[in-house]
Amino acid sequence: MDTNNLAYSANPLVAFLQKPASMFTMADIVRYICENDIRMVNFMYPGGDGKLKTLNFVITDLQYLNTILTCGERVDGSSLFSFIQAGSSDLYVLPRFRTAFLDPFAEIPTLTMLCSFFDKDGQPLASAPEQTLRKAAEAFRKVTGFEFEAMGELEYYVIAEQEEMFPAIDQRGYHESAPYAKTSGFRTQCMKYIAQTGGQIKYGHSEVGNFSLNGKTYEQNEIEFLPVPVEQAADQLMLAKWVIRNLAYEYGYDVTFAPKITTGKAGSGLHIHMRMTKDGENQMLSNGVLSESARRMIAGMMDLAPSITAFGNKNPTSYFRLVPHQEAPTNVCWGDRNRSVLVRVPLGWAADSDMCALANPLEEATKNSTLYALNSKLNKQTVEMRSPDGSADLYQLLAGLCVACRHGFEMADALEMAEKTYVNVNIHDAKNADRLAQLAQLPDSCVASAECLERQRSVFEEHGVFSPAMIDGIIAQLRSFEDTTLRKDTEVKPEEILKLVEKYFQCG
Repeated sequence: MDTNNLAYSANPLVAFLQKPASMFTMADIVRYICENDIRMVNFMYPGGDGKLKTLNFVITDLQYLNTILTCGERVDGSSLFSFIQAGSSDLYVLPRFRTAFLDPFAEIPTLTMLCSFFDKDGQPLASAPEQTLRKAAEAFRKVTGFEFEAMGELEYYVIAEQEEMFPAIDQRGYHESAPYAKTSGFRTQCMKYIAQTGGQIKYGHSEVGNFSLNGKTYEQNEIEFLPVPVEQAADQLMLAKWVIRNLAYEYGYDVTFAPKITTGKAGSGLHIHMRMTKDGENQMLSNGVLSESARRMIAGMMDLAPSITAFGNKNPTSYFRLVPHQEAPTNVCWGDRNRSVLVRVPLGWAADSDMCALANPLEEATKNSTLYALNSKLNKQTVEMRSPDGSADLYQLLAGLCVACRHGFEMADALEMAEKTYVNVNIHDAKNADRLAQLAQLPDSCVASAECLERQRSVFEEHGVFSPAMIDGIIAQLRSFEDTTLRKDTEVKPEEILKLVEKYFQCG
């Protein structure tokens, strides 16, 4: 175990205990609490609205601490999930020790952990968000022999009082620096706290969207994560949204993960990158090109793309973002380095070139060095699903993508599907109209997404991943929006669009 690396961890528990979070035990948690004067423990868990809920415990003695860590506590499931009836609503919540972190916002020293739900018989709740994702990962592993890893690109707008100095250029905020980007300091503080909760961050930056409205400045930001096991990816995205909102409250800012703020301005997506590994090695490339396994994975997403929106695009404004010419997908297709497609294959450092030595002439060529060999072994190639947005239920979405990628290995015609849906042009260019006409389209409303999920639900229910009750609940929720023609009806009614944006401003 590399203790120097652990000591540098942003998570105080990892640094103190000198072990990775995945190895935390109850004894470790108790030791940290006792030796660091922790006075409170929080349990956190996702509700049906996609937001984290909190249960507070004040620590008065060791026996009580051991009791709550071992036995958890009761909660009212019917107040958390619409699919649970009030007559049989009691659930247990039990902490997952590997998720423990020191709460960066608490005035009283507080240790927080994410929890799993259990039913009256002490069994994992079949319809619980994190349990569904765990079953999806297990089924993927069983069918493919690979591990499924994911990471998110979390986009959001920060809303602050307008400043006149160093005005930014409208819709030209991509990777802008201060002083033109006014909320960079807020973003970096968010990144520090997210890392403290255990989030594995790749980088952060300002995004394209920026504009002024009614004396307020809207700045779009993005925090992107590193690939981790899919269950961990969902946890860290949940905690990241919690951190961003809490810190915004302290700064006096407002933030939103809403898919669309106003017409003509960049919407916010939640792009998900995925890869498969085996024995720690990335399986996405073979001899420098996309592997057959990766193409099967993509084919599964192509087949189930219409119903994935049921997990990743959960309110009517989601479908105001999924329109042509906005760098948001509208058609079921994939391609290399192409932002007009649904699934993009980004650059993956597959070129046989020592770029470090080329950029730094004083460095010796490292092609045969241990570092270069390691980076080649753990190549960075992923594929990126571009349709989801901040309204997504994170656990449902990642479980749905995991199912879709597994489905590709179970499809007899997967490689033919992959070939048929591949495009290497901008499909929204007028000269490519014939190619565009051959491609299936994504749903244009919540109701349409519900219909797609109804038709394809059996695939998501295979291997016992999604429970029928959960699928029924998702379909009912989406149909309740009654938005079949909403996008068309409001396209020339900006005041109606504004009302919808305000209604779903704090989604997810």
